[in-house]
Amino acid sequence: MTDSTPPPGPASAEPTKDHGRAGRNLPVAVASGLGLLAGIGASLFFWKTAFVIVVAVAIVVAVWELHRGFAAKDIDLPEQPLMVGGVVMVLVAYFYGAPALVTATAVTALAIMLWLLRRGIDGYVKNATASVFTLIYVPFLASFVALLLAEGDDGTTGGFDNAGVRAIIVFILVTVASDTGGYVAGVLFGRHPMAPVISPKKSWEGFAGSTLFCVFAGWVLVVHLLDGRAWVGVVLGLIVVVMATLGDLCESVIKRDLGIKDMSQVIPGHGGLMDRLDSLLATVAPVWLLLHYLVF
Repeated sequence: MTDSTPPPGPASAEPTKDHGRAGRNLPVAVASGLGLLAGIGASLFFWKTAFVIVVAVAIVVAVWELHRGFAAKDIDLPEQPLMVGGVVMVLVAYFYGAPALVTATAVTALAIMLWLLRRGIDGYVKNATASVFTLIYVPFLASFVALLLAEGDDGTTGGFDNAGVRAIIVFILVTVASDTGGYVAGVLFGRHPMAPVISPKKSWEGFAGSTLFCVFAGWVLVVHLLDGRAWVGVVLGLIVVVMATLGDLCESVIKRDLGIKDMSQVIPGHGGLMDRLDSLLATVAPVWLLLHYLVF
């Protein structure tokens, strides 16, 4: 994999079909989404460390997508140190905890800046700034998934008996509830755009649907899967709906600034991996913080 190959420009993209208010090929999107969930569920059920490997692979793909996207603005991310450092960060977070993650993040940031020195002066600040942004946005936030998985016990086996596995299930399902509630309510009732310049399809009605789905999911899952208090589940739902919405809007801003529709086409019916990770990346850190101090 090269370090500086730019992606095809936006003008070279093939025209997309109009799928109505859904904005996507729904059957294909549902099928690929279910396939992803099945793979994640299998890794959690049989051997939870395999899920850490899934997260590491996702980090590598996400960095590759951002490298392609940023190239549209003549920003050349150093893929190799970002990918290697990102994988190390998620592994140390899982096996050694939050202090090790902070140290690995700092070391990776320094390594990236040193790596860029070999390119010379021109564009150094631009590329270094974008690289550190990418480091925090993808590997650092994704590593909180590993911290969440490590909660509760030190076992490596999967299944519902493992507290970390249950925490991951709660995190994923509550975030999915936000996306699902917003999608359903937005398609059926969406009339008032939330941020028309950034994301024309996102509406206040959709946000209301996200809130209802999230609060209900948080309440039920925290009480029944984590044996937590009901009010913690409600707070979790409220935090997730706000952070998931902000994550989605931020990723939309990034794509509009770069002049691209999707980060890539690696997931049929969904676009790029980053197009699906935006909400998850934004929610995982506050979810870990809340569960760490109020549940575990």
